[in-house]
Parts: sequence; structure tokens; C-alpha cells
Amino acid sequence: MKRWLDPQPIIVPDALQKAVEGHPVIAQRLARQGILTPSAARQFLNPAAYQPASPDELPGMDKAVTRLQHAIQHQQHILVWGDFDVDGQTATALLVSALRDLDAHVSYHIPNRFTEGHGIHLPTLRTLLENGIDLLLTCDTGIAAHEAVAYTQSRGIDVIITDHHTLPDTLPNAHAVINPMRLPPGHALRELPGVGTAYQLIRALYGTCPTDHLLDLVAVGIVADVMVQVDDTRYWLQRVLDVLRHAPRPGIKAMLERADIDPADLTETDIGFTLAPRLNALGRLADANPAVELLTTHDRAVINELVTELEGLNQKRRFLTRQVHEAALQKIEADPSLLEYAALVISGDGWHTGVAGIVASRLVEDYQRPVVVLSEHDGVASGSARSVDGCDINSALRSQAHLLNTFGGHNTAAGLSLPADNIFAFRRGLSLAVREQIGTADIQPTLAVDAYVDLPEISLALADDLARLAPFGNGNPPLTLATRRVRVQSRRTLGSRGDHLNIRIEDENGNEQRVVWWFGDQDALPQGWFDLAYTLRPNMFNGKREALVEWLDARPLEGEVAALESAPTYTIIDYRQQPDRTLAQIRAEFADVLVWREGVTGIEGADRSRLSEAQTLVVWTIPPNPLVWQAALDVVQPQTIVLFGHSPAFDQPDALLRHLAGLLKYAHAHKAGMVNVSDLAALTGHTEQTIRTCFRWLNAGTAMRLTALTEDVYRIDLDNTPVEQGTNPFAERLARQLAETKAYRRFWLKQEF
Repeated sequence: MKRWLDPQPIIVPDALQKAVEGHPVIAQRLARQGILTPSAARQFLNPAAYQPASPDELPGMDKAVTRLQHAIQHQQHILVWGDFDVDGQTATALLVSALRDLDAHVSYHIPNRFTEGHGIHLPTLRTLLENGIDLLLTCDTGIAAHEAVAYTQSRGIDVIITDHHTLPDTLPNAHAVINPMRLPPGHALRELPGVGTAYQLIRALYGTCPTDHLLDLVAVGIVADVMVQVDDTRYWLQRVLDVLRHAPRPGIKAMLERADIDPADLTETDIGFTLAPRLNALGRLADANPAVELLTTHDRAVINELVTELEGLNQKRRFLTRQVHEAALQKIEADPSLLEYAALVISGDGWHTGVAGIVASRLVEDYQRPVVVLSEHDGVASGSARSVDGCDINSALRSQAHLLNTFGGHNTAAGLSLPADNIFAFRRGLSLAVREQIGTADIQPTLAVDAYVDLPEISLALADDLARLAPFGNGNPPLTLATRRVRVQSRRTLGSRGDHLNIRIEDENGNEQRVVWWFGDQDALPQGWFDLAYTLRPNMFNGKREALVEWLDARPLEGEVAALESAPTYTIIDYRQQPDRTLAQIRAEFADVLVWREGVTGIEGADRSRLSEAQTLVVWTIPPNPLVWQAALDVVQPQTIVLFGHSPAFDQPDALLRHLAGLLKYAHAHKAGMVNVSDLAALTGHTEQTIRTCFRWLNAGTAMRLTALTEDVYRIDLDNTPVEQGTNPFAERLARQLAETKAYRRFWLKQEF
């Protein structure tokens, strides 16, 4: 249970309250953020009153602009090198769009997370430079790429670095280095993301020419990279949201249309929970280069194809995230001592590193401490770190550099790798470093309440008033309001799938208020009187503006019954003993049907990587283990589950190996010799661990060579070297894993749901 932090008294200058007007909590929030004068308040609330800093204040800007002007005038070939996260994608698209507008000769490259990794991959760079590159321009990367920069400069090719990550001890010997971290703390430009830094370069390059057509990309990067929304970073986000609402570029407009979001009503929440996850799915699970095409093209056919691809990858990302998150929670439950450390460091065999950052962020919310999520593979653990206010995670990682292979990032997020044998020592050392930053007090999830209000005070006018503090995000969270002593008057499900709750609460005087609890569990509602914490914002619903109250937390009053913990409830239709029932009958009888089937042919439906929300889930084939089963339920959020429970066709070693070999040969011929373990697990109805064991069996017993590039991505080579016949050393392991899967399938067939 969270510990509520009641608002502490604060002196608000009369001049500030008079200038801000409205509800007192607005001036109080500003004062708590150090905004004490009417002038400073106007600049915070109204971008028209704010004067952004000149891009020329960034060190290296003049040299970079002069070099770019020369390249454009002489039609030199400029290569933009980005990064595969959303900040890097949008920064790359921004630079490419802006340079094309100036008739520059420009190409771009975003490294593949799995084959090249973060930063500038030297072998790839060597190949690209052979194409006649005259200038290398980086964005959201490059600040620590000493070797790559030195090599490029030695070839007579200049390098301009634009980045925002933590500075190394020495800067690369580039022609120009633009990084807001080179500015003193407190400078208005210091908190810019990678795309914001790239935009400053374009502002300087364009001079007096307008650059507003590029602002929509800046917004996506600021929100996706969870930058601190202060000074110029906040100003540009305010400006950008206005551009997005009125004139989003075709690719972003198509993404919003697919998500059923009206651009006119767009908020930073829509960016963070709709646009950013879809773009992130490309970089986390596939190749992020198509994102640049989506964000720069005007070809409607290309846009539609790429948006469809994004939707599919986003569904897969959601499933993998649920699976890794569930596995992490099980590890914490099995070993509660993990929570005795100041930093939660958790690892698992073969977890997908592409979703490690997402899972780490969720665990930060759950446990209010820095979190590192690692995937172990062939003796190496790699993953992501996320932090809390007051803890510079990059600095904490640097203190453990002797235990790490690689690390890098900024104060709130970072990536890292280390020998798996070092995890225990790393957990202890990192926790000590975190303790030095945030103190030794026990870590307990907290909820800071900004103000207590009575139910009659809640109105659309108040919601509009509070919205003046938006956009909200890192450094400027939404206001948390609370009302004392209320109880549930009525409740009903909300949404086409019934996965949200529409609750009416009342106070002791009979005043009522509607509250929405997203993904709320009606059996976990408090019984009796309780205090309720919530956010309040204006919202459009069915073409009408309303004041939307969103449930955050409940605090049962002393002597009242606490919340009831319970698992989600479903309506179960059980045909496990009636296999003659047809899917046509099911589709005719139930609404919004999704058929989950794996390892079978001739059945229309989806495997685990393509699951999406649906009202009715038909389980045609039996899941291979409880983690996959629970992750599927979490993704689909069904109201009704129809159980069939056929066994996949590949539960015997010989059948599975033959089928896999065929799939691998096809991928070698038609998919550039690359394959994903998670995709093959879904196609065959097995676990990722079983597929990896099959790979080892094939390596030992056939002419096929499968080389791990990450825990999920493998390269396929066909070796003509004769294979010695004999007992395969991985046969026993494969048989044991398949026996475990078959045992779980037998249990599932008899289990009562």
C-alpha cells in the first residue's frame, strides 16, 4: 500500500496568486517548483510569454552550421546516423526532412538493436563510408564514439555530433560536438532530448526561415524520452502540441487515425501511450529505419503499409512485455530479499531485451526505487535501467564500471551489459551507490497529494483551470487531488470489453461524483468509507467536453474494511471435453471473438505475438506454460474465455525439429538469414527456451549453423561440412523440456478455471 504524503503548507506571494488567479493549488504548485514571481509564472503557463534561448548558445554550433552550409552548397553527401529509440528515430527524421528541404544530398542509417547495438557500429560505418560519404552527422548518439569518430576523421571525412547523453571524460575528436550537457547546470537548453538538440541545429542552420513544420517530431521525442519538462524543453513541447493538433505530418496523422484519436484533442498522454509505443516497437523488436520513412514520406500507400506493420509489432511488444513482467514478479515473489536492496536488480534466462526498459519502468512505479532488468544469455546479462527522482542512474552505473562490459545513458535511463557471474556483486555495489544518493531510509511507494477538495468543487471549470499547468510529465507531474471520506455508491464496467470501471462515489452529505478506474478490479474496491486520490482533467467524450476524474489510489479509513484482493474474473465456456464444437458456431454465438491458436494449420486466428484486446478469447491450442497463459490473458483482457485445448502438432522432438528446420531454411532463403526465437516459439506453440535448445541440437547434429546475435535474434548459415553421427548432446535437454510442456498441457486440460 502506498504511503500518502499530505501537502505541506507553503507561502505563496500575494502577487503570484493574483497573477495566476484560479484555484489556489495552481499557485501553490508553481511556488513549490520555485516559480515565485508573476513574470516567471506567465512564462511557465503561456509559451507566448517565454523567450527561448538562442541555439547559438550551444557550444560547437557555429562550426557545425558552417560545415553543413558548405556541404549543402557543394552537394556533398551527408550521412545522418541516428538511434533506434523514438528520440533517435524522430531526430533522424527531423534532420533528413530539414536537409532535404534545403536540397542537400542526404542519406540516413539507424543501427539495428540486435546486430549493431547502440552507438556507431564501426563495421557498418566502414561499409557506409565506401558509398562516398563526405560528412557524418549523428543525432541522439555519438558522444562516446571515440573510435568511430577517429576512424572517420582519419579518412578525411568530417563528423558533427549532436547528442544529449552524459559526457564522457574526454570528447571525441569530431569537427563539432553539440550536446546540451556541455552547458552549465540550470541553463535553459540543458534538458533537451536528442531530437530537441537536432532541432536547435536546424534552427541555427535555417536562420530566419521558419522551422515550425518540424516541431511535431520534437514533441514525440520529448515525451518518449521522458525528458524533464523545464525551461526550453517545456516551451518547445507546448509549441509542438499546438502544431500536432492542427497540422500533423501524414505519417503521424495516419497513426492517430488508426488509434482513433482526433488530432484536435491530442495531449501529451496520447503521445506517451499511443504514438511512442508504436514507434518504439520497431526499434525494440525489428529494424527502426522504416520509422524514418514513415515520418518523412507523403506516399499514402507506403504510410498505410508501415502503420499496419507498426500495429503488428506493437501487439507483439505488448505480449512480450506482459510475459517478462509476469516472470519478474514471480521472481520477486519467490525471493523477497530482492526488495531489501536500494536498487532492484532482476534477471532471467532469455528474457527479451527489447522490452527490458518497459518492464523496468513498470517495476519502478510498483516499488519506487531504481530498477535494472537483465536478460541472461550465454553467460552475458544485458538490459536496461530506469531510475527515480533524486537518483542519477548513469552515475550509479559508472561506480560499478569494473563489473560491467558496457553501459551508457542519462540520469533517468540507461542500457548496460555484464558477465552473468557478476550480477550478485553488481546488485550489492549498485545499491550502495544508490544509497549514497537517496539516503538510507526504507523505500516505500508514496503518493504526494497536492490538495484535498470536496466533491462539490469538482467541475469542468476546475479541470480547465488545472490544465493550464499542462503539458504534464517528468518534472511536472499531473496534480494529485484527494477527497476525504467517500464510499462506493455504484459501479459498472466501462468500454467495449468491460476492462475499465465506471464508479459513482458519494460523500457523507450525499454528493456524488463519477470516477473512472482504468483496468480496475471491481472486486478490489474498498468496502466502507475511504479517502480517494485522483487526477482531474478535461476530456472529450462523444463530442462533449467533460471533467474526467481518474482513480489513482484509495486509503481505507481506520476501522473500515480494506480493499479485497482478487484475481480477474472471466466467464468460462468449457468445451475441452467437446472437441466437435466448431469455430463457426462460436463466432456466431459470441461477440468480438479472437481465436488463439499455435502450432496448427487450417485454423484462422492469431498466435501469441499477434494477440490484441478482444471481448471473447477462444483458446484453441493449449499454452506451453503458465507464463505464456497469463501473459495472453493480460494482453487480451477478455470478458469471456472459450476453452478448447487441442495439442499443437509439434510436441514430439522429431516433429518439432523437422518443422523448425523447414522454417529456418525458408528464413535463410527469404528473410536475409535472420530469425527471431520469439516468433518461432509462437509459430510452434512452445517456449523460447525450448526453441533455443532446438537450435543447439541443430548446431550439433546438422549442417545448419545458428549464431546468436541476441537472446532473440539468430543468424542462419548453411555449412556444407559433414556432420559426425552420434548421440546429440542436447537430445536429453530437449526431451526434458518437451516433457515439462506436455505435463503442463495435461494439467491445463484438467484445471478448473
